[in-house]
Amino acid sequence: MSERIQKLLAQQGIGSRRQIETWIKEGRISVNGELASLGLKVELSDHFCLDQKPIRIQTPATETRVLIYHKPIGEVCTRYDPEGRKTVFQHLPELTQGRWIVVGRLDYNTSGLLLFTNEGELAYRLAHPKYGFEREYRVRIYGEVKPEMIRRLLEGVELEDGMAAFETIEPGLSKGRNQWFKVSLREGRNRIVRRLWASQGLVINRLERVRFGPIHLDDLALGQYRLLKTFEMRELIRAY
Repeated sequence: MSERIQKLLAQQGIGSRRQIETWIKEGRISVNGELASLGLKVELSDHFCLDQKPIRIQTPATETRVLIYHKPIGEVCTRYDPEGRKTVFQHLPELTQGRWIVVGRLDYNTSGLLLFTNEGELAYRLAHPKYGFEREYRVRIYGEVKPEMIRRLLEGVELEDGMAAFETIEPGLSKGRNQWFKVSLREGRNRIVRRLWASQGLVINRLERVRFGPIHLDDLALGQYRLLKTFEMRELIRAY
């Protein structure tokens, strides 16, 4: 059965429909050796390339599924790692149709909540800044955190890729030169939490994501996963 190219590729998790439309206009996508056009009808058996690199096409899932994974430190959020490091995908259950797509990322030294779905369009909606899903982290800071630092981090600081700020900062327990905080923000730029604290001359020595939108990590064990319950799926979809 044929589908419009932007719909089929979005279902594959290649990008959002809008992103794919932009790539088509820029001449970056080809089908069977020919440049694609907007609205082109395609099938799963066609051969697709992005920037002249083949796109792996899989049979799309018939049922949308989302799972939560408690990522340990020491895993990367890619399917394959040239350095041979463990990846988060090695621990997920097999799918009979489609493939797991990670929603946002956590860096190698960050643990905590990761969401995965088999629906490409949903993955991009959840991660896109337009929808502003709030992320919450537990952070352990080494060094003295002064009130003026907190004020600046809430008002906004200029980073190399633009302004950024925390939505909330809540102090927690302290021990020696280490102090815990719980922070939240509504974007997922690369290493944004670490870079915000670094802008104040402070060092993070522990970072864990504990919430993404309405979904909480709760007591899920490190390295374990579970599928979202029906009511959680409803809350997640209703949130955007």
